[in-house]
Amino acid sequence: MARVKRAVNAQKKRRVILERASGYRGQRSRLYRKAKEQVTHSLVYAYRDRRQRKGDFRRLWIQRINAASRANGLTYNRLIQGLGLAGVEVDRRMLAELAVNEPATFAALVDVAKKALPGDVNAPKSAA
Repeated sequence: MARVKRAVNAQKKRRVILERASGYRGQRSRLYRKAKEQVTHSLVYAYRDRRQRKGDFRRLWIQRINAASRANGLTYNRLIQGLGLAGVEVDRRMLAELAVNEPATFAALVDVAKKALPGDVNAPKSAA
C-alpha cells in the first residue's frame, strides 16, 4: 500500500485556522497552536452568546415597555396582567416597538389594560 503524504492537507488545515485567527493580537494570530486554541474558544463564545442574545433583547424590550407604561400611569407587570385579562395577544417585542415608535397606539393599549384590570387589589377586604 502506498504511503500517505499529508503535506497538502496539513498545510490547508493550518492555513484555515490561521485565516480564522487573523485579526487576533500577538501570537494568537501567528502561531498555529495558540491560534487553534483561540479559534476554538471564539467558537464557544459565539455559540453561547447567540443564545444569550435572545435573553438580552427580551430584557431590553421589558425595560422599554416598563418605562413607557410608567409614563402612562401603569407598571410593567400590571400592564402585562391587564393585557392578558383583556385577551390582547401582543408579544413584548411588538409592545417595545410600539412604545418607542408609536406612543399613541401604546397609550391606547395601556388604556385597554387599565379597563381590564380589577379595581384596587391592595385595598383592604371588607369583613362580611
